[in-house]
Amino acid sequence: MKKMLVLLVVFMILPLSALSQNIKNIDFVSPFYDGLAAIEKDGEWAFIDESGTIIIDYRNDVVLNRFGDDSYPVFNSGRCLIVKKEKGISYFGFIDKEGKTVIEPQFLNATSFNNEMAIVLQLHENVLGENDLLDKRVIEYTYTKNVINTNGEAIMYLSEKPSHVTLSKDYLRVPPEIGAKFISNKLIAIKTDSGKWMIRRIDESNQ
Repeated sequence: MKKMLVLLVVFMILPLSALSQNIKNIDFVSPFYDGLAAIEKDGEWAFIDESGTIIIDYRNDVVLNRFGDDSYPVFNSGRCLIVKKEKGISYFGFIDKEGKTVIEPQFLNATSFNNEMAIVLQLHENVLGENDLLDKRVIEYTYTKNVINTNGEAIMYLSEKPSHVTLSKDYLRVPPEIGAKFISNKLIAIKTDSGKWMIRRIDESNQ
């Protein structure tokens, strides 16, 4: 008798559990990319798998990509671009499909991954000396344009020379332009200092 009661309770709960998996009142649903689709609710984004299960809960730090008239975050190569603000300056990094930060926000700008590569603006801190009067280090900031792998390691350097930057929210109100883009799995277009574009092949000789 006790066993029958347990089974009855289980069958009564199952339909309720199934219904609780339905996701309602969503403002936007993206197509699937890399096995995940982004859903928006009240200005925050979560990700669902192909069974409709939310695997990354709602958050507000993902970076949106533009697709025609729509904008939404995407996964590619198991990575999704995120942004974090510190002292008014935006720093970009990446999460994995569990929502864990796997590449810390550190870049002044970054593209989403493509074929396990992303283009980033890597910040560099150069100590020029000491200011004895103020007892402070004199620091110069520059950045370079690099291609990284999914571990955040630079595998290709794109800059003709480092670019100087003033690390202040008054000067960095928006992220610097990346000025480079993947045009195929083997080619990358790079804007030179003269404003012209050049095309480079992505292979081991460039790394």
